[in-house]
Amino acid sequence: MQFDAGLSKDLEAVAANAARLQDEGFDGAWVGETKHDPFMQVLEATRSTDTLTIGTAVAIAFARTPMTVANSAYDLAAYSRGRFVLGLGSQVKPHIERRFAMPWSNPAARMREFVLALRAIWATWNDGTPLDFHGDFYSHT
Repeated sequence: MQFDAGLSKDLEAVAANAARLQDEGFDGAWVGETKHDPFMQVLEATRSTDTLTIGTAVAIAFARTPMTVANSAYDLAAYSRGRFVLGLGSQVKPHIERRFAMPWSNPAARMREFVLALRAIWATWNDGTPLDFHGDFYSHT
């Protein structure tokens, strides 16, 4: 059995909170996307730990492109030596359109395609597979 906890929402306290959770024997720590960029919070938590799994719960996919998420997640996975877990969420239409100024449409199909695009991008970086992803919502070449 594994035990996880949430990390502090206070950016200044994330590193110390993560170190404390690791010292107390927790297996994982999770960051939501509220006031701060969750990827920055993960980076701070990773810097102060060496065994704790750290993930986003959740990062808002539709506020970003697959390429920007691929870059952040890939770098965090490398920096954490494989301890990073990417959790994605769609958020709701008003937040995507008003808060993030991004388009909203077909959330289930769009999320599926977002994940497929991430996998295609990572395959390019990991295996040298030529990037040639074309979907209804995202295209990367």
